Amino acid sequence: MKTTDETGLGQQTGGLSPLVLVVDDFDDNREMFTEFLSFSGFRVAQASTGREALDQAFSLLPDLILMDLSLPELDGLEATRFLKNDERTKGIPIVALTGHALAGHSKDAKEAGCDSFLTKPCLPDALVNEIKRVLGKRAR
Repeated sequence: MKTTDETGLGQQTGGLSPLVLVVDDFDDNREMFTEFLSFSGFRVAQASTGREALDQAFSLLPDLILMDLSLPELDGLEATRFLKNDERTKGIPIVALTGHALAGHSKDAKEAGCDSFLTKPCLPDALVNEIKRVLGKRAR
């Protein structure tokens, strides 16, 4: 695994590479994103439901959350609202990731508090570039 200096993305992790919480209810998607992000030098945690995403976010305080919007128990928009309204997690950037490419979904994601929006399927390089862009913006 790369260190913060190698990725150039040091955040609140005290010298470790950035931690990305991948939230997706499909096992294959979570595994694919986890493998590629790990290969790209990130530390990765996973959640498969909106409620699990909240638990993981509160306990791990990741540097960034990759949030699917269609989730069981609590959808990604509602989970984002909870996270953005809590003092502990309101500063964590959230990148919405969804299979819905309609303009309304992007607007809903922004209104819920998402910092960025990507449509699935997205190329792995595009995903990593967007994560780096959002983390770089946060560091300023």
